[in-house]
Amino acid sequence: MDFIRKLLEQIKNLWGKWSLIQRLVLAGIAAALIIGVVSLVSVSSSPSMVPVIDAPITDEEARDRIITRINEEGYKTTVTANGIVMVHDSATAKKMRGILIREDLIPGGIDPWAIFDRDRWTITDFERNVNFQRAQKEMVREHIKALEGVDDANVTIVIPRDELFLSDQNPATAGVIITPTPGSDITENRKKIEGIQKILKYAVEGLKDENIVITDHNGLILNDFAGMADWDEQSLVERQQKNILQMEAKYRAIVLKSLQSTYTEDRVRDLNIKIDMDMSKKSISRTEYLPTTIKPRTPGLPYDDSQVVESITLSQETAKSTFEGTGFNPEGPAGTEANVMPAMKDMSNIQGRVTQDVVKTNELVSNEVTEEERKPRIDRVTVSVNVDGTWERKFDEKKKPVILPNGSLEREYTPVDPADLKNTQLLVQNAIGYDAARGDAVTVQNIRFDRTRQFSEEDAAYFRQQNIQRTIMVFLVGVAILLLAFVIFRLVSKAVERQRLAAEEALARERQAAREQALIDAEAEGVEVSMSVEERKRMELQENVISLAKDHPEDAAQLIRTWLLED
Repeated sequence: MDFIRKLLEQIKNLWGKWSLIQRLVLAGIAAALIIGVVSLVSVSSSPSMVPVIDAPITDEEARDRIITRINEEGYKTTVTANGIVMVHDSATAKKMRGILIREDLIPGGIDPWAIFDRDRWTITDFERNVNFQRAQKEMVREHIKALEGVDDANVTIVIPRDELFLSDQNPATAGVIITPTPGSDITENRKKIEGIQKILKYAVEGLKDENIVITDHNGLILNDFAGMADWDEQSLVERQQKNILQMEAKYRAIVLKSLQSTYTEDRVRDLNIKIDMDMSKKSISRTEYLPTTIKPRTPGLPYDDSQVVESITLSQETAKSTFEGTGFNPEGPAGTEANVMPAMKDMSNIQGRVTQDVVKTNELVSNEVTEEERKPRIDRVTVSVNVDGTWERKFDEKKKPVILPNGSLEREYTPVDPADLKNTQLLVQNAIGYDAARGDAVTVQNIRFDRTRQFSEEDAAYFRQQNIQRTIMVFLVGVAILLLAFVIFRLVSKAVERQRLAAEEALARERQAAREQALIDAEAEGVEVSMSVEERKRMELQENVISLAKDHPEDAAQLIRTWLLED
């Protein structure tokens, strides 16, 4: 203790001897030391970074997608100079590896074995393979456990030995038993189950989907996707309904905000909207025949001078045949064969006259072939809005609210103008993209809201405020009366006190005058007079006051003013 006391005294003495500059230099050195120690502690205590993928990612777009996905999960990332993505701890790295594999975000040039890289060196090949398989199985198990919704996982991987002939080679197999966390949807989420399959396929070379079995802790097979067709269809319907609800909420928020900014929130409280959508996808091929424009419209003319024809003649062919005569061919005497050429025999016994004109025209008609894929579209939109009118209180000639016999305030209701309702309907139609062809309907009505409770609360607040105002007025009047009485009492008491002091001062002056007169008479008669101690003190004080007033008249005047103000 003596050493510490002496040391403190020496420091105090040195501090007192130092100049201001020396003190500032010492303070700066101490501050620099403190900052350095704090920085060293913070750097040494900061968690070490762990790579998500051991291999560097040189593709900037792929690296940005990985970083964005990790940031969506709420984790911070850093990228080294050679392109390795780092996170804060190994648990986060394991979780993100599983998510990246599940969502196919691992770049194609990355070696899948780099994700499960763990160096195990032994003496023999057998021991090295055994240790590798054990490390591989444990690493896959850790990755699966890191996935969201998995409480525990048991992994079995069987890699058969290499056979001489490929036909004798047994395939690699893998089995996983997962224990889901309470409330998890992993047993029903096909995307997460497929992510576990991808992790296994990355870990085991040559492993196929049909050789992977994933079950829950109850033995239910989870990767039987062929039997999950009904569930997939149900899940698709649920997602479609969710999309429709999100679209309805979006339209409702936009239209409701616009109306509430016009009519206030109290007058437009809700908006009902229903959207019917066709979620099917269709491929449509359509051919349209269009007219041909020979001369386009001249720009700047007030009329259309274009020339349009239905078609253009490319070529034309005309054929004409004429036949005249009875068509009798001479056959010679009866009973003998006619000397007629075979071609003429077919034309025998033809009578009449034939004339034939044939015109063939090759016309060019413009056409347009359109092929489109129709995706989900809105079939119909219906909207209903109720806008309340305005309520105003009635006032009498004295500008006071009119009170009904039942004790409530009288109000007057003003409905919404029909022109405003029509304009509001147009506003809603434009906001939702109204299309009469698809059967959209928008209804805007003016129906009174039930404001019984609101009016009761407003009336109670009004009468309560009136009672408070009356109470405050009575209180203020009482306080004013009390202040006035106090002022009057104070004035009277001061007047009485001044009279009493004046009487006492007059009596004291008379006694002093009598005493002085007695002294004068005694001195005149030559009689020795003895004064008491009090009289001597009084005389000394009086002489001191008189001398002080003579020497400092301003101070004496100020003192007298102070006494008068206090009285």
